[in-house]
Amino acid sequence: MTKQIMVGGVAVGGGAPVTIQSMCNTKTEDAGATIEQILRLEQAGCEIVRVTVPTPEAAEAVETIKNSIHIPLVADIHFDYRLAIAAAEGVPEEYILCGSGAAELIYAFADAVRPQRAAELAPTFAEYSLALARTGCAVARYTLSEKNDFAPDGGILNFLRETRPEVFFLCNPNNPTGRLADGALLKEILALCEKLGTYLFADECFLDLTDGGESLKPFLTRCPRLFILKAFTKSYGMAGVRLGYGLCADAALLHGMSETVPPWNVSTLAQAAGVAALGETEFLEKTRALVRAERARLAEQLAALGFRVIPSDANYLLFRAAPGLDAALREQGILIRNCENYAGLCPGWYRIAVRTRAENEALIRALREV
Repeated sequence: MTKQIMVGGVAVGGGAPVTIQSMCNTKTEDAGATIEQILRLEQAGCEIVRVTVPTPEAAEAVETIKNSIHIPLVADIHFDYRLAIAAAEGVPEEYILCGSGAAELIYAFADAVRPQRAAELAPTFAEYSLALARTGCAVARYTLSEKNDFAPDGGILNFLRETRPEVFFLCNPNNPTGRLADGALLKEILALCEKLGTYLFADECFLDLTDGGESLKPFLTRCPRLFILKAFTKSYGMAGVRLGYGLCADAALLHGMSETVPPWNVSTLAQAAGVAALGETEFLEKTRALVRAERARLAEQLAALGFRVIPSDANYLLFRAAPGLDAALREQGILIRNCENYAGLCPGWYRIAVRTRAENEALIRALREV
């Protein structure tokens, strides 16, 4: 018996009832004709429909088609990983630049823009300042308040007006805190950056694993100084495969970034894995459900042990305990992230991943023993 999977809300395989599927014979680039045909197929009883995506124009049309029909849509990508990303993200193919992991794109961005003044939050992902240091860029930091659980706040706007950076790096959800920026605040930050002529580097690598996190993708076309970073590493657990991508409407910036990295930097293995992963929508849904349930349970257990736990919207938790906890757990074969090297944090702050129930319970048992 085959394994049962879900295509949208329709079960396929594994003893599920036989489903009626069909494939359009229209050109997918013609969204109107394709939608009209699919709606007729729906009336005839079709439960899953396929379209072919051989061109960038077809990839752009997928989002419109998907939002206009009522049954699951399967896009047959002609093994072009950039087309697959374009179809999945709902953006033009020319907005996409792929790299060997997200880190390569952070360094490529810094090398291409070569700013003299940049800004970031504190604490936040350390790779931004490391990349900027290679270009001799000065970095100003907005320190998030521990009393406010490190939540991004409106003070960021005044900070940007005062510092007027050439680039502002914003990690959403933030790493290592797991906190999401409010949607209204995100839009205010973007509008201010546009007014100041500041590049907004929005790191959304963990966004797909949150509930309710807002992407800035809808603003790409009207805000060419917006660069969005995504990675298969986080969403699909593909760290060793090394595949990240950036989204931006500034063709000159993307070209400049591509000039800073080696040719053929994305392997065919990574390309194939990326195309396959983008079809695993059920995997992301299950992962979000797992993270949601286990994060709440794990946070409660950590708090019961007397640790200061920061509320998180992501698949990791930041907490405070005694310095040296990471070394004690390492002796038991458990690795946690010591966060004392993050700007804005001191010794005793740690980040842990939200994992399976069994793995989380093993961590809690180990914590009780140290």
